[in-house]
Amino acid sequence: MANALIIVDVQNDFCEGGSLAVAGGAGVAAGISRLLAAEPNRWDHVVATKDYHVDPGVHFGNPPDYIDSWPAHCVVGTPGSEFHPELATDRIEAIFHKGEHAAAYSGFEGHAADGERLADWLRARGVDRVDVVGVATDHCVRATALDAAREGFATTVLLDLTAAVAPETLDVALRAMDGAGVAMTGTPVITAT
Repeated sequence: MANALIIVDVQNDFCEGGSLAVAGGAGVAAGISRLLAAEPNRWDHVVATKDYHVDPGVHFGNPPDYIDSWPAHCVVGTPGSEFHPELATDRIEAIFHKGEHAAAYSGFEGHAADGERLADWLRARGVDRVDVVGVATDHCVRATALDAAREGFATTVLLDLTAAVAPETLDVALRAMDGAGVAMTGTPVITAT
């Protein structure tokens, strides 16, 4: 069997300077790149997800409530939807886009350019274990990890390579992942509010 690294939403709009920035996002991008360079054989496969909004309806709020609606972010064709420049992308084999016309938090809701879903892509390559990193710990990382576990993959979140939005939602996310049998190592980047 094989293992894979899932890099979740390390995009400009989710990092410092973006429209929905998470403090520490740029550092997470750089940290992932350092780890991939230092341990090139750690994963058999590396994939990434992208928030990729065309018209996600009420997912964009004016004003946003920061619970179910958010400022416009990761709009297809904008610089904000691109990977952060600190993220090395040479090892990424496939990108799974999510949220074109609705809210989507989990990478398992996404699809590759040919329409293939993440779970199917992983299974086709014999993957049974995944590590999850990216932004934000308490939203899309959490949702992706929970879905990975539901899909039957042995799932670990490398918390040192995630950045969280807020202590309150981080605590809820950590409890949910623990309750679902998701393994976690390290400590997420979090700026106390």
